[in-house]
Amino acid sequence: MQDTTIADANAARAAWLRILALAQPDALDAAYAQLSGQGALPAYRLLRKPEAGMAMVRGRAGGTGAQFNLGEVSVTRCAIVLEDGSSAGTAGVAYVQGRGTRHAEQAAVLDALLQRADWHQRVHDAVLVPLAQAHAARAANRARVAAQTRVEFFTMVRGED
Repeated sequence: MQDTTIADANAARAAWLRILALAQPDALDAAYAQLSGQGALPAYRLLRKPEAGMAMVRGRAGGTGAQFNLGEVSVTRCAIVLEDGSSAGTAGVAYVQGRGTRHAEQAAVLDALLQRADWHQRVHDAVLVPLAQAHAARAANRARVAAQTRVEFFTMVRGED
């Protein structure tokens, strides 16, 4: 039973980390500012300052075939710990595509806050829900634009067979 609880917690954290990483930097910045406007955010210190690097992107031929190295993409990572007076504060991490140091730091702070029961619901409602809705709207718009280029092929039976 405990393994299921841990797996559920890990899946929930992976979901919010995905939302934070895929957020538009301006939208994340606005949501972060709105959250800090609702009350002072806890102090934190950087465990790993935001730093940019490269990560290898892999693909599969046909989506299911053999893996191959597609290329490299720039990634920024950050790790923070909340300074809440205890000896072991809550740690937050973030990896974001590109060189957005501010994006990575804000996402790491929000990750740490989402792990705390006293902040979770407030951050969820003020940050995650709007960012997830914006991401879904962008995905729907991309799908709508891509659907305009769709080509329908059909075969006519010639009757000679």
